[in-house]
This record gives sequence, structure tokens and C-alpha cells, in this order.
Amino acid sequence: MSIKEQLMADFKEAMKAHDEVAKNTISLARAAVKQYEVDNREELDDAGVIAILTKQVKMRKDALADFEKAGRTDLTEAYNAEIEVLNKYLPEQMSMDEIRDVVKETAAALGIEGGRENMGKLMGPVMGKLKGKADGNTVREAVQEFLS
Repeated sequence: MSIKEQLMADFKEAMKAHDEVAKNTISLARAAVKQYEVDNREELDDAGVIAILTKQVKMRKDALADFEKAGRTDLTEAYNAEIEVLNKYLPEQMSMDEIRDVVKETAAALGIEGGRENMGKLMGPVMGKLKGKADGNTVREAVQEFLS
């Protein structure tokens, strides 16, 4: 079953169970996927849907910091619940240790041993390997840690 089909099935289940958080979150995710397909006149495969869902999670995580600064615990809790719903459709995220291993392997393959000037040279290939498996900010931290 494709991720789009899974979203539809889970949307129906959330409606039957009267789970407002899941229903609204899945509805917004489906709308984002549909909007992309209409705008670009192409049918998305699972990788494309995962990219859209990853952006949705990132948007919510970025907003969380602002809500915490403002002391809006009600919105923080709501967004955390939405992130939890969306994470069910995303591949398992790699741990920091696994990311560090990929950074070391990639740096060895490219002949990079350190230095901040190599950030761009190393970041691109590492992100290519970890696309969808790790958050970009976490990867950036691991690369900076390796280069310093």
C-alpha cells in the first residue's frame, strides 16, 4: 500500500474514531500532497510524498521554538501531537552515532580531514546519502563536530 493510500485509510479511521488531531493532521498532509501534484502536474510516488511530509514536520518543529518562547504550551502540545501523527508515515530517523559514522565514511572517501572551509564539500554528499533518514540540522551538527 502506498503512503497516499495509507493516508486515506488512516484518515477514514480517524474520522470513525473521532480522533480530531489525527483527522486534521492527515487532512492537511493530504492537502499539501494534492497541492504539489496540482501545481507541478505530476503524480507523486512514495519518495515524493515522504519529502512533502518531511517538510510538514519541519514546519511544525520550527514553529515549536516560537511557541515555547511565547509560553504557548497549548500550541506546543498540539504541534507535538501533529508531529507524532506525521512521523508514522516517515522512515525511521537515524541516531546521532549513525550519522557520525556516515560523516566519517564520506569524509574518508573524499579525503577530507577537517577544517571549516570543507563544510560545503562534505555537507552535500552526506545529505545525499541521508536524505529522508536524518534531519538536516542534526546532520549539520555532526559535520561541524567532525570538522572542528
